[in-house]
This record gives sequence, structure tokens and C-alpha cells, in this order.
Amino acid sequence: MLSESQKRTAQAIVNIFETGTAEGRYDDITLLKGDPGHLTYGRSQTTLGSGNLYLLLQDYCDTPGARYAAGLTPYLARLKAKDLSLDNDSTLKSLLKNAGTEPLMQRVQDAFFDRVYWTPAVKAALHSGHSLPLSIAVVYDSHIHGSWKRVRDTTHSNVGQVSAVGEKAWIAGYVKTRRDWLANHSIKILNSTVYRMDAFQKLIQADNWHLEPPIVVRGVNVPAEVAEPALKIVTLPDNILIECHPKVENNKTRVDLRPLCVALKIDLPTGDALAALHPIVVPPGVTRVDLRPLAESNGWEVLTHKMAEDSKIYLRKKD
Repeated sequence: MLSESQKRTAQAIVNIFETGTAEGRYDDITLLKGDPGHLTYGRSQTTLGSGNLYLLLQDYCDTPGARYAAGLTPYLARLKAKDLSLDNDSTLKSLLKNAGTEPLMQRVQDAFFDRVYWTPAVKAALHSGHSLPLSIAVVYDSHIHGSWKRVRDTTHSNVGQVSAVGEKAWIAGYVKTRRDWLANHSIKILNSTVYRMDAFQKLIQADNWHLEPPIVVRGVNVPAEVAEPALKIVTLPDNILIECHPKVENNKTRVDLRPLCVALKIDLPTGDALAALHPIVVPPGVTRVDLRPLAESNGWEVLTHKMAEDSKIYLRKKD
């Protein structure tokens, strides 16, 4: 079975296909001429035409604390009906863009894409006799992009069953079959997406079936921190999880400033106090700072150990 690192690498590859970044752009909105999916949104680009955009936004609006739920809820009925006039609704697009910057929406998207795409893809791969990380990445991509079953059946006809030819040979045959299918599809917008199969072909040629770094897809590096399990910041003794997207950068843990300050009930630092935290601004305008000086200057102790099994860093209020 895949490790958490291999799962995140597989998802990062598909994120690059969809939004051009390994982390994925949660606020990304796309509308391409000739795309049968019509309006697409989020980290892995779920679509209005499939009905899955409705399901994602229903999940979001049902989540307590969703900042943009009041604005999005009136759209749910039209999204459920796959009202294609929403393609050009500027108010909806503005709401989606803003919601995509919210940590809660990002968490909802991660859970949604796991439940609706990743988990079914893994089950389909294992059922078909595929267990290698690269194989599962290929199957996951086809669940995101569409028509896994159709191209799978064509590959069975062209290549044979997995049990007869072996997993690696079958996946190589599938990638070739799917590339031909995309290149010659009557929906012209699909013709240009052969780059997805070209990227997988390079990984096959490199014999990188376990998705080991370094990996470069379409000129984008899959950073080592993407492949690592996500850190979590937890406060003791209540074990409340703080959604502040912690990452280890240059041997320092950096966090999103605002959600951490809100959770710890401390004022947002400004001026010299902010400068001492070595702030950087990352898209889409999020300020990230060093965790330790922020926490300790406000009466919180950062426990030095990191729990290997769940990648948590604990904060404890000083006596």
C-alpha cells in the first residue's frame, strides 16, 4: 500500500496537471471553450457539468464556520441543476475565488477530493491488480480527468489482462492507449492534454515506479515538503487543531499568521514586532511567520519533539 509520502506525490503530480502547482491552487477557476465540464474550480478542478462542483460547495456550506456560505448557499439549487449560465456569473466566481483562500475551504477540498476521486481510484487500481505507486497515480489521474473505465477496457483489448502481461507492462500500455485516445478525441480541447501521458511515460522510462524524488513534471519540481506528511499544530491540553498550514522551511517552522493568532487569542503583530517574526507574503496574499518567536512571546511553549506517527507539533500555555 502507498505511504503517505507516495500518496501526496501522486496527488502533487495531478495538481500540476490541473493548476500548474504541486500544492494545487484551491482558488483556481477555469472556463475553457469547448470543455464539456464547463466551469471548473479548486485544487483538482471539479466541474459544474459533472455535478461535483455542487457536491463540493454543499460540503463547504454545511461546514460550521464557512465564511462564504451565506453567499454561496443561494447558488446550490442552480449548481445541482447544472445551470450552465453559471459559467458567466461574475458574483459566483468572486465568491469562489475568495473562498479558495480560506483555510476551511482548503480543508473541505482536500477531504472532498480524497473521498470522491482518490479513494475510488485506489480501490479501482487494487481491484484491477495495480499496487505500485506510479500505477495508482495513473489511475487517479484518469479518475480526475475522466474515462478510466473506457480506456481500461480498450487497454485490455490492446494489451491483454494485467494477470497475463504484468502490472508494469499493462500500465505502460494503458498510458500509450490513453495518449492515443486523447490525441484523437473528437472533443478538441482534450487533444492538447496528451502532456499528462507524456509525463507518466517519462516516469515509466525512468523506472520510477515508487515515485521517489526528485520528480519534475512539466518543468515543475515536486518539492520534498509536498511529499512529506503535513505538519499539524495542536494546543494542549484541549487538543484543538489549528489550521495554519505549518511547514518546515530552512529548519524553522513557518505558519500562516492570522489563523494562528485567532486560535491563540493574541493580537496580530505589527511594526517591529512583526518584522522580528521574519514575515513573508505568499500567494494569495497570506502572511507566513516563524512559529517559535510568535508563540513564545505570547506565553506559549513550543514543545521541541515532533510526534513521528502523526506529525504534530504541540503548543502548551506557560504557567
